[in-house]
Amino acid sequence: MTPLPSKAPRLFCFGLGYSALVLARHLRALGWAVAGTCRGDGDRDALTRQGIDAHLFDSDWSVAAALGGTTHLVSSVPPDAAGDPVIARHGRAIAASAPHLVWAGYLSTTGVYGDRAGGLVDETSPLRPTGERGRRRRMAEEAWLDLWRRHGVPVHLFRLAAIYGPGRNALDQVKAGTARRIDKPGQVFSRIHVDDIATVLAASMARPNPGAAYNLCDDEPAPPAQVVAFACALLGVAPPPLVPFDEADLSPMARSFYDDNKRVDNARIKTELGVSLRYSDYAAGLRALMTADGATAEGETPAA
Repeated sequence: MTPLPSKAPRLFCFGLGYSALVLARHLRALGWAVAGTCRGDGDRDALTRQGIDAHLFDSDWSVAAALGGTTHLVSSVPPDAAGDPVIARHGRAIAASAPHLVWAGYLSTTGVYGDRAGGLVDETSPLRPTGERGRRRRMAEEAWLDLWRRHGVPVHLFRLAAIYGPGRNALDQVKAGTARRIDKPGQVFSRIHVDDIATVLAASMARPNPGAAYNLCDDEPAPPAQVVAFACALLGVAPPPLVPFDEADLSPMARSFYDDNKRVDNARIKTELGVSLRYSDYAAGLRALMTADGATAEGETPAA
């Protein structure tokens, strides 16, 4: 992982969830101070035991005091119908901390590109989100960029593909008996291992470029049915039968993931940030998880 600045660094995470915690733990191991928000008392207690200064997002606390000394900031909190809740509640405090911030990152999603009928998108592609979640993400990106334009907060955007890793992958789906193979010809999804998310964020911290956007995905977009079949092969079990998409009993949320069909270009994280992905495709990632005996489900949204 890219070396990071060593001058009294302190990370604050709005949303110490799946992805942000991997980064937080890595930086803690390097001697960084880490603070952030979580949702419940149990999560706060667990984070405190790990040496992380945790605050309940919805409780009364002084964000200005909590941001004191912060050099790097991450938000992984998803927007809701009213907009980005972090900016709504704490935008002024974040803006006031701008003179002390070296870097800030907002974890978005490749859903902002919308459907491209299997075509390729990169960071210069127009944002044409297909569904409501993608539209909310696009608006949230603009709200974060506005903090950069108006107040000098050094914001970077990270558009995450489907996240997988320990406790969250196709192997666990197969083991739990919940894996399905949905057949929608020509449909592909891009993916990213959670460890590689932390690698990219660390690389960006070492090379700040406020206003920049980065696609976070591996090198091989693939049909979800293909990924499930590979997981079954690793586990030595027969794959579930293919079910035509039109006949599949899917929830509205699950069905909406199939509205977008695109291939996501990840060249910028390599050329600009010098990133070498540890898991360049789903096969490498699942093999590593098999060895580590980790693994639950993929999704388009960055569950961070």
